[in-house]
Amino acid sequence: MTVWNQVTSTPSILGESPFWHPQEQMLYWADIAGCKVHRINPLMGDVETWAMPSEPGCFAPTKRGGFIIALRDRIVRAQAWSGELKLLTMINHDASTTRSNDGKCDPAGRFWVGTMFEPRTAPNAQLLCWDGQAVQFKQGNAIVANALAFSPDGKTVYWADTPQHKIWAWDFDGATSAMTNQRVFKEFAAKPAGWVSGLPANGGYGGRPDGAAVDAQGNLWVAMFEGKRVVQLSPSGVELQSIEAPVTTCTMPAFGGDDMQTLYLTSARHNRSEEELKGEPQMGCVFSMRVNMAGLPVNFYSD
Repeated sequence: MTVWNQVTSTPSILGESPFWHPQEQMLYWADIAGCKVHRINPLMGDVETWAMPSEPGCFAPTKRGGFIIALRDRIVRAQAWSGELKLLTMINHDASTTRSNDGKCDPAGRFWVGTMFEPRTAPNAQLLCWDGQAVQFKQGNAIVANALAFSPDGKTVYWADTPQHKIWAWDFDGATSAMTNQRVFKEFAAKPAGWVSGLPANGGYGGRPDGAAVDAQGNLWVAMFEGKRVVQLSPSGVELQSIEAPVTTCTMPAFGGDDMQTLYLTSARHNRSEEELKGEPQMGCVFSMRVNMAGLPVNFYSD
């Protein structure tokens, strides 16, 4: 039986980008639409909030302390929580239509940022990499970049376009950050015509891939937005299990805790109807459950 615990009582508008800070024993996550980042010591239960000047698509801890953060159209660096945000680089996209979205650091400490084309009318989203010197274009042909993840051996990178219901994989060269041999890792069934939230058995819809995390055995755990589930996929793309989520709009998992066997899950309430929110008032909250395997620790930015 799936047993989820509700970690937070006050919901985010669009919870995303969770990570566990092993030295601090704190869970961090972003509220993109709320223009905030949060952290909590799960044992203490008090949420701390840090307001951002624009939407924080993703962020990561740094080896020298503090954080690197992808805002709507720029990457900034703070030396400490609530510290001054210093500009590292602008991101070359039209901020009126495009913003930063899902991202994280690779094993070598480079900061990767996916983008989102908000009109959702063209595949204008990209996957970018900040190596401390320049923003490098890595991939394109997407609408909403999500599910960025790296295998335990650092030789495979995963990335998804949520509206296409598709996750890709590439061979990854950690020394050069080159991505080669693109292939479809997992494709999910499209949303049925006329689907609405709250149908019995979710109306036969399994959701579309949002954020992802990797366990120590190399399995990819993916939050299936509007699918009310988290799926565990083997390194070959076989679905190993489907875990019912506490809300329909789960967004991204992350492993944490002393043994890295607590699975945290963010969620969203952004643009949901009054009827949906009445049925699932906990949309936007963070949840956790114990799992039988450890996840990979967060990669720190190296500067």
